[in-house]
Amino acid sequence: MSELRRARAAAQLLHRPPDLGLHDAVRRLLAVQAQDLRSARLALRARVTGLAAADVDAALDDASLVVGWLNRGTLHLVAADDYPWLHALTAPGRFAANARRLGQEGVSPDDADRAVAVIERALADEGPLSRAELAERVAARGIRTTGQAMPHLLMLTALRGIAVLGPLRGDVQAFALARDWLGDALEPSDREAALAELARRYLTAHAPADAADLAVWAGLPLRDARAGLRAIAAEPVGRAPRAVPARLLPAFDPYLLGWKDRSFAVPPEHAKRVHPGGGMLRATATIDGVAVGTWTLPRGEVALDLFGDADPRAFEAEAREAERFVTSARPS
Repeated sequence: MSELRRARAAAQLLHRPPDLGLHDAVRRLLAVQAQDLRSARLALRARVTGLAAADVDAALDDASLVVGWLNRGTLHLVAADDYPWLHALTAPGRFAANARRLGQEGVSPDDADRAVAVIERALADEGPLSRAELAERVAARGIRTTGQAMPHLLMLTALRGIAVLGPLRGDVQAFALARDWLGDALEPSDREAALAELARRYLTAHAPADAADLAVWAGLPLRDARAGLRAIAAEPVGRAPRAVPARLLPAFDPYLLGWKDRSFAVPPEHAKRVHPGGGMLRATATIDGVAVGTWTLPRGEVALDLFGDADPRAFEAEAREAERFVTSARPS
């Protein structure tokens, strides 16, 4: 188990390779869960020496990084040039669930189409807009936006390749017109080549792993995961270092997401403290890739809740670094 864990922890960059930059880390991970942008920033902090929160925001502002509904139908941060082919793989399987949720929110198919057209026109005419601004424009046309209707209308707009989450407006990420933000990149891709690239990039950041793990992580059918892995079966996979330093990983960190079984990193007796249910995955304190506690940042200071006899002194440097990082965010 320790060899498997160390290999995966190293593939996830928890050993923080020297000279690794922000964009290198994002490309290596391929997709960083980002329904909470603060957690996505902290996930990158755990892997990139000296990173500032403002560095991530600047990359969102200059369109080198974008966020969209990708793997598992969840918001993920990716390099801009990885977005098109990953979107082409993952979007088709999400339309049925999106239509079902819109129906549950009282939005008819005709109203959904009208809302997408309103959003597209607003972004084309006015440039990037926040969710609240877009909701005002959609509601003005008599379309329901209350409850969870607006998030799912925005998701539909993104699934159709019309919008992405891009620049920051204060502390709120705005939506941008995909063709403006990504240029001509949103063109049809070769599905077989895209599946091979998905498998290659997944193994780069997760190996050793199998088709079931890839299918869970990407939210694709098992047959697609198997096809991608078959296409790259002859390609080599890197080796891991002997140990991984103590790390403070945020909620929904990529290291603990998308596995068929995460017991390699979370001891079963502590699983409920890390993953209490309801889709939650807490911020974890890890040593050598093993979760030994959870942590929070009340008032900008790290507070540890360690399991058993884990030594809090192991996290002193990480705590100082995490506290520095949150203060490096640009003013809203």
